[in-house]
Amino acid sequence: MPQDTLSQHQQSQYWEDGYLFPLDVMPAAEAAEWRAELETIERNWLTADLPLPLNSYKRVNSHVVLPMAARLAADPRVLDIVESVLGPNILVWSAEFFIKEPKTEAFVSMHQDLTYWGLGEIDGLVTAWIALSPATKASGCMEFVSGSHKNPILPHTDTHGADNLLSRGQEIAVDIADSDRTAIELQPGQMSLHHGLTIHGSGPNSADDRRIGFVIRYIRPEIAQQVADKDYAMLVRGVDRIGNFIHVAPPPTAFAPEAVRLYEEIRTAQAAALMKGSKDTKRLYG
Repeated sequence: MPQDTLSQHQQSQYWEDGYLFPLDVMPAAEAAEWRAELETIERNWLTADLPLPLNSYKRVNSHVVLPMAARLAADPRVLDIVESVLGPNILVWSAEFFIKEPKTEAFVSMHQDLTYWGLGEIDGLVTAWIALSPATKASGCMEFVSGSHKNPILPHTDTHGADNLLSRGQEIAVDIADSDRTAIELQPGQMSLHHGLTIHGSGPNSADDRRIGFVIRYIRPEIAQQVADKDYAMLVRGVDRIGNFIHVAPPPTAFAPEAVRLYEEIRTAQAAALMKGSKDTKRLYG
């Protein structure tokens, strides 16, 4: 049974730990329908003549070019929970599909999200991670370090590792003991939340099924881009009376020409922050 909002206890737990799970947002059967829609897009567009590889559009800012991503990011059931953390005015800063194919070595090194986003050390961003397939220890679920969001942005090292799913292969320059990690196991239709400063990562997928997560970064309008000249976001609840972000509308159809052009505009602008100082500026959208 999906829950409407977070209880006071759950809100306190989120702010104490820097994360919260599992949260039921939809039945498993509906999650299977979202997965089927995504996999239909993958089949239909894999060989299409797009400016970038299909994986680039899935992996970064998918809500700009895929109507289904924009719909899921704006789902009222998700927003009702996010509102308990951010308040009534909510923007989507990014939405992406994190996919690990079965029996592969892809992983995510331990890191803090806000390290390279140009948004500063803020509380006004929360990441929602929705499982569209089982996220288990075997399939490479996320692991969080409790209370680590109370730290500032810590030093990171760019590894540029071939199997690392992060844009720069960034890895926190601090040893994290296995005993300090909490496995965030989720079943299809369940969701986790985590703070932008929470240290987290995930291992490879040794299971027989794909590990598919839909990840949305929600922000308050008060947040501002501090590194790039401009930034973009999609208003999904309430109002934005501040105007720190250029508003993005959901695309009318998959890969509509105007949406693909906007995607390129956003890619260029955000890369100024996301890849600042990186030796591999193409990796973000590779």
